Amino acid sequence: MSEGPEQSPEIDTALQQLEAAIDRLEGRLDGLFDRLETHRSHEREADALRMDRARLAGDLDAAKARERELQRLADEASEALGAAISEVREALGKV
Repeated sequence: MSEGPEQSPEIDTALQQLEAAIDRLEGRLDGLFDRLETHRSHEREADALRMDRARLAGDLDAAKARERELQRLADEASEALGAAISEVREALGKV
């Protein structure tokens, strides 16, 4: 095989500059892709946190509703107990 025609120093210099520019471009692209992946990772984490927050908010609402129901039942029990105590006192007073 024969080698191609000899290249001039200007072409060699231009090729070296082109290769250096391509290397810099690849390096910057690698950096950008790394940053993009980090950003995507943060977005996935933020989405997971938003889902957890929504679930916890639902759990909190349910717990508050349950608390209100328990308080209502406790108030009813207190009233019934108070009425029973009054009836026992009244019955004891008649004896």
